[in-house]
Amino acid sequence: MSIALKPETIRLIDWAAITEDLDRQGWSVLPRLISEADCDAAAALYDREEGFRSRVIMARHGFGRGEYRYFAYPLPPLIQHLRSSLYPHLAPIANRWHERMGIDTRFPETHQAFLDRCHAAGQTRPTPLLLRYGPQDYNCLHQDLYGEHVFPLQLAVLLSTPGRDFSGGEFVLTEQRPRMQTRAAVVPLEKGDAVLFAVNHRPMRGTRGDYRVALRHGVSQIREGQRHTLGIIFHDAA
Repeated sequence: MSIALKPETIRLIDWAAITEDLDRQGWSVLPRLISEADCDAAAALYDREEGFRSRVIMARHGFGRGEYRYFAYPLPPLIQHLRSSLYPHLAPIANRWHERMGIDTRFPETHQAFLDRCHAAGQTRPTPLLLRYGPQDYNCLHQDLYGEHVFPLQLAVLLSTPGRDFSGGEFVLTEQRPRMQTRAAVVPLEKGDAVLFAVNHRPMRGTRGDYRVALRHGVSQIREGQRHTLGIIFHDAA
């Protein structure tokens, strides 16, 4: 699997706009983060036996319908590159969020330093994953936590073309504010687009200062076709 991602791709992202989106709504879209060729190459990995540590049939666990596979170390180059190159831009956002929410944990500048912290605590299993959905499949609302050490942002990349490869299957986020009804958002994605979003909580400004709101994410039911997604989670699993 090649790296078609140009070195300047991550650097040239409008990080000020991304930060504003994340602070305002808990998610932001990174358009055309991955080329069509790399989307196809990533999706094609799903049927290979090598390179994965486990496979999950979602219906067996009450997670929804569909399946996903966790990558093993060493990660494919593109996935390793995304993880290590995005993290330094996200760590300052994560640290500011934790400060606003009154959480003492702070995150180091490099992803490897954060992984060293995870591994020292027994979180040694890689968490990037490939998901595959077919007709009538869906993913229940959930959070990807995996252990004590949780990086508060993660990424999902759509590897298939809506309207051609599949219909339905919208990426959905819900936000639960204290003493308020749940708010839902349907995130518009095209092939190669990524959505960056809160894993668990994000801060929100209130009349008496900041408070925490909880987010969950999922995928609505696929009507036709097949949908592949790449998930990039920055903490490892226990």
